[in-house]
Amino acid sequence: MTTHITATVHATEYPPHLKHRVIFETFDRLNPNEAMLLVNDHDPKPLHYQFNSTRNGQFEWEYLEQGPEVFQIKITRIKEQALR
Repeated sequence: MTTHITATVHATEYPPHLKHRVIFETFDRLNPNEAMLLVNDHDPKPLHYQFNSTRNGQFEWEYLEQGPEVFQIKITRIKEQALR
């Protein structure tokens, strides 16, 4: 099944204290098999660890561009979030 990028977040446009919040809010609005594009000026490894911790099993992380100046990551929602 093909995933479509339905949202783009340019992380450098947000102040540091808002970046992760905006990224997770954008991801949480995705439907299964939709993706977001994250554009950043550094490798967002801590964000990947946070996704593994808080959204484990719900996403796929694919580097489309790996620097050195621009990083583009396609983050795909792969299943519904469990109801809380």
